[in-house]
Amino acid sequence: MRKLLRVLLVLFGLVTAAVAVRYLTTSPSNDREWVPDQSRLATITFVGDTIRVEGMRDADPKTRAPAWVDRTYSLSALDSAWLVVAPFNESFRGPAHTFVTFGFTDGSYLSVSVEGRFEQGESYGILTGALRTFEIIYVVGTEHDLIGRRVVESDGPVYLYPVRSSPEMLQRYLVGMLNHADSLRTHPEFYNTFTNNCTSSVLAYLDPRVQKELPTGYLTVMPGYSDEVAEKLGLLGGSGGIDEIRARYRINERGKAAIDSADFSRRIRLPGPPAPSGT
Repeated sequence: MRKLLRVLLVLFGLVTAAVAVRYLTTSPSNDREWVPDQSRLATITFVGDTIRVEGMRDADPKTRAPAWVDRTYSLSALDSAWLVVAPFNESFRGPAHTFVTFGFTDGSYLSVSVEGRFEQGESYGILTGALRTFEIIYVVGTEHDLIGRRVVESDGPVYLYPVRSSPEMLQRYLVGMLNHADSLRTHPEFYNTFTNNCTSSVLAYLDPRVQKELPTGYLTVMPGYSDEVAEKLGLLGGSGGIDEIRARYRINERGKAAIDSADFSRRIRLPGPPAPSGT
């Protein structure tokens, strides 16, 4: 028994050493054989009030066939933000993907989804995602791409919640996310399952006063409950308890019905109320 224990300890030490060497010697890079729909990073340019997005992703939500468009937005026309929460299954809502989408007065939308960036043949894993296996990517895309994909592929619910926020906070939040998205073109980073993931990035740009009220560590590991925490803090639009709010803003059926519509963004918000005015 002692001999077996020594062997196991030696093996554990070798594995730990190998992981440590990989962790300390691997550097993030943008020069890899990426999967097609993650092969480009968005370029963001601010000129006065104007935001120019080059390489905004507009992939087919059903096939993932990649496509990119260039779009221009006016920062002063930003009037809403929406939290997308997509738990991975119906029975246990802890693991989930979360991201934010922004609305403008002309009816256009811009979504930012923070994800692991995969090379050809790679797939996500909780442990591999913590070991500098994947770079991180801020996908700046259309709602038809980013929300539509979750509606098509998800085995769980997909929620689209209006967020209560002042116009000033909305602008700071969007500018912060887009600046980080653009910086990754010259300063790549590793994704990390626990410290640098979709939810930690969503939380990073919130007002520090709001962050103090959030159980950030809990939400990073269990993002499927982020809507419940946001509701308790008064950050979600609408009234009623969390079950009523979830029922109102669940968009699976509306999204599937609208997936081939040019009016996708409007239709997934029906019959829900419009985004609340700034506070």
